[in-house]
Amino acid sequence: MVTRTVSNKQKSQTMVGTKHSFESPKAFREMSRRTFLSRAASLSVAATATGLFGGTAFNAVAEDENLFLIGLEEHFATRELQQQHIVKEKRLFSGGGRRPELLDLGAGRIADMDEAGINIQVLSAVTPGAQNLPGPEGVAFARKLNTWIADEVIAAYPNRFRAFATIPLSQPEAAADELERSVREHGLVGCMSYGAIAGKFLDHVDFEPVLARAESLAVPIYIHPNWPSSEVMDIYYDGLGDELSSKILGGPGYGWHQEVALQCLRLIISGTFDRFPKLKIVVGHMGEGLPFYYWRVGEDLARIAKEKLHRPVQQYFRDNLWITTSAFFQNELLNLALATMGEDRVLFSVDYPMASGKLGADWFRAVDLPRAVKEKIAHKNAEKLLGIGPFWGRNNVRCQWSDQRLVDSLASGILEAWQSGRTKPHYRRRHLTNNAHHARCVGWFNLIHPP
Repeated sequence: MVTRTVSNKQKSQTMVGTKHSFESPKAFREMSRRTFLSRAASLSVAATATGLFGGTAFNAVAEDENLFLIGLEEHFATRELQQQHIVKEKRLFSGGGRRPELLDLGAGRIADMDEAGINIQVLSAVTPGAQNLPGPEGVAFARKLNTWIADEVIAAYPNRFRAFATIPLSQPEAAADELERSVREHGLVGCMSYGAIAGKFLDHVDFEPVLARAESLAVPIYIHPNWPSSEVMDIYYDGLGDELSSKILGGPGYGWHQEVALQCLRLIISGTFDRFPKLKIVVGHMGEGLPFYYWRVGEDLARIAKEKLHRPVQQYFRDNLWITTSAFFQNELLNLALATMGEDRVLFSVDYPMASGKLGADWFRAVDLPRAVKEKIAHKNAEKLLGIGPFWGRNNVRCQWSDQRLVDSLASGILEAWQSGRTKPHYRRRHLTNNAHHARCVGWFNLIHPP
């Protein structure tokens, strides 16, 4: 295997005539298929042609060793979470859902991150979180889990973790309230949903309270795959002679990726993004196939878009959708994602622990892209989308209380306590340190009110 090593100057020359196509939606919509193909080819991500699972070695350009990496789809579980679903969701917790690494939110996980050179993981509960738990049980469990991840996990490693909230989507109004509580009180950076919710997708009218709240909070919803319903499994994936084949084909081997792509297209065609024009949706696995279908759906649905939508179908990809690289560490797919979505809409991710953090990080550091583009994918796009950072350098956090949402929350709490005089200074300080997002800012608090 030969991996080409080039300088930044050479990388920039590789991109001549193509960078503007990422930044101009109007020009992009007018590209022909031939122009698209030529520009996609001109990206020329470094060839590492040996099989991904065959011991591939990726050689990063020396200057890219210090890339600050934020992973957006990095999972965790608790014993209680596994127990809640093990009876009804045996498929989820018979394989990947029972990996011991899911339960490690301390030294072991940090060591894996350090070995890979990943600076921050955005944590999310393993599928299906609290989504399928009914009524008050789901609401209470989501609240408990979100509080724990903030006050115990993020507070212990404030410079290494952020998190998406898990929300009880079986109760949409309560889910919207829990999302807001998690963001405002705990500094969580959005929420994660998991496939269909009781046979409905997010474009269903039932979930408008959740979409409206996410839009008003300016936080994303990350749509993660889930197993198809039993009806879908029976029709499309069962009857293959053995249960494992059906399980893999219906799930991570094919089926659940297609279901996420369909859910995103439904959000477009149903007019959901017209009703919530600032709604932010993130999907993993290099776009769940959406970049592959970018041209097909844009052309075949063009007439429908003109009749019922506010924008061309392809424009919603660039206005409302973001994609991550989770578990799809392949150069050709990254080329396609950049050519269709643009460099501002692609974000680094591993899908830990289902995928190797070191493999994902080594692969990305070795891809042949201009440094500025790699920095966007590595961390800058995530900073902008999630309202965190900014960060610099592989081992250097610029400012641990620089997250704007955290600063606003802390400033509001301090001002209220200061003006009311309801509590003593030492109590206020201790109260802040018991809360994850306030803990990250306690140094600032001590500056203005010394111990």
